[in-house]
Amino acid sequence: MQKRNALISVSQKDGIVEFAQRLAALDFNIIASGGTADLLNKNGVAVTPTAEVINKYAKNVLQKNGIEITPEIENALGGAILDHRVVTLSREIHGGILAREKHLEELSKLMIPWIDLVCVDFYPLEKTIAKDGITVEEVVDQIDVGGPTMAHSTAKGSQEGRIIICDPSDREKVLDLLEKNPEYDLDKVTKNLLAAKADFVVSKYCFTAAKYRGIDIYDALFGTKITEGKGENGPQSPSFFYDNGSNDPLSLARFSQIEGIALGHINRTDVDRLLQTLTHAVAYFDLNFGKVPYFSFGVKHGNPCGGAFSENKSEAIKKMLEGDLQAIFGGFVITNFEIGKEEAETLLKHKMPEDAKRRKLDGVVASNFTSEAIEILKNKNGTLRLITNPCLANLTKENLDHSPLRIGVRGGYLKQKNYTYIPDLNKANPDLKIYGEISETQKQDLLLAGAVCATSNSNTITLTKNGMLIGNGVGQQSRVRAGRLAVFNATDSGHDVANAVAWSDSFFPFPDGPEVLIKAGVKVIFSTSGSIKDQLTIDLCEKEKTTLLMLPDNLARAFFGHGQ
Repeated sequence: MQKRNALISVSQKDGIVEFAQRLAALDFNIIASGGTADLLNKNGVAVTPTAEVINKYAKNVLQKNGIEITPEIENALGGAILDHRVVTLSREIHGGILAREKHLEELSKLMIPWIDLVCVDFYPLEKTIAKDGITVEEVVDQIDVGGPTMAHSTAKGSQEGRIIICDPSDREKVLDLLEKNPEYDLDKVTKNLLAAKADFVVSKYCFTAAKYRGIDIYDALFGTKITEGKGENGPQSPSFFYDNGSNDPLSLARFSQIEGIALGHINRTDVDRLLQTLTHAVAYFDLNFGKVPYFSFGVKHGNPCGGAFSENKSEAIKKMLEGDLQAIFGGFVITNFEIGKEEAETLLKHKMPEDAKRRKLDGVVASNFTSEAIEILKNKNGTLRLITNPCLANLTKENLDHSPLRIGVRGGYLKQKNYTYIPDLNKANPDLKIYGEISETQKQDLLLAGAVCATSNSNTITLTKNGMLIGNGVGQQSRVRAGRLAVFNATDSGHDVANAVAWSDSFFPFPDGPEVLIKAGVKVIFSTSGSIKDQLTIDLCEKEKTTLLMLPDNLARAFFGHGQ
């Protein structure tokens, strides 16, 4: 087999010596640039420097014309120039990458080698941008040109069978495939996917530069398809899930499904909403009490229908289920603790009729499941999905999602900051106004209500009592209706609203909303301030001996999913 040529030019040099050695063992000639060539030479890998490739034809012409190649001429020919700003940007390198078979004769005359494989990566632009005190000039100086250009050229040249590796994680994978093939080659599909990744990585790299220099004039979403599933409705199928490469340990791509059929569009949006509710509840308790209890939340059609906290895992699950035993049917559940045998049995059997075998749930998300719990929870048709992420067991107020929120609109999308406000209900908070008295127990209930309310579709009023969600009035066009719905949902689920607490995701424009809650027996209400009728609400609560807490609307308003 004729030897082939591999060009290596990398910034991330971990493992590159071993990579080059294995390529050489597969009968590849190694061509390398600058520091990469020096490193390989020092480690015994035979290397042709890119400067030699670039200089070869020019030297031949000079020698044919009787011109001696002095050191000065040698330096002037094909080495790096302009403080190493220009190294591989030459016709000899890109000719070897872009040539087609019909160009072989021309390549031979020009003494340019056909390059079969390129391994390249780029200067770490995102890390450079993230450095403290970095200037625009310093960032621009670190924008890689040669690497992305080589990757893009090789992606185009892949139609002639070339291989491009621009992701360090692909180096070993490609070598393994080459070693398994008798001809040390890859199939067309794999080559095409590597070329597609190169174009993707180059695009993302260039966009990073554009976004930084344009100061958010430009925006884009980049993602890698992880899987596909059912769409929200039949005609909308399939739904695709893309990973944007975030380092967030709570990114949905970092969760592992260990049981059940594939997640669909609604399942993933439910998991995402549950994660929002759980992380907000954790943050509220962490800030206000310095400790985090066991939490359990259930969601149906995007909104929490059950939620509770306790010092006992099974108790937290029981209270969550009892919030709305009807709505939780077919719902998704999340906890910040491991699910064992007792917790699994509670999920399936608590408050179930004697003639019913088990509760129907679409999924359970937890930090872990014991083997006993998995056996108890899994069902024959796989409709109960079990999903894990160990990070759920160690959540703090630092785990709120700070990534921007985007909402698609016709012809574009809207972008804003995520909702990360954590209400501080300590009396020392100068922004907080408290009219009346509130106990620590009521404060805990109120913060649970706040976490649920802040992650439910506005307008919302949420009722909690004894460490559990008892009524959630979501998505209403008026606040008084949100209050009525919350009370209705609570009483319809068999709860006594007397002595409950209520959280409103914005101010009451009139006192009729608080009046609905007070008549139902609510004893503590949270509302933002900002209505011209605020004093009427304050007066009503004082008259009815109902405690009222208020934070400014510009701080604590919690419209979530508004317009989605």
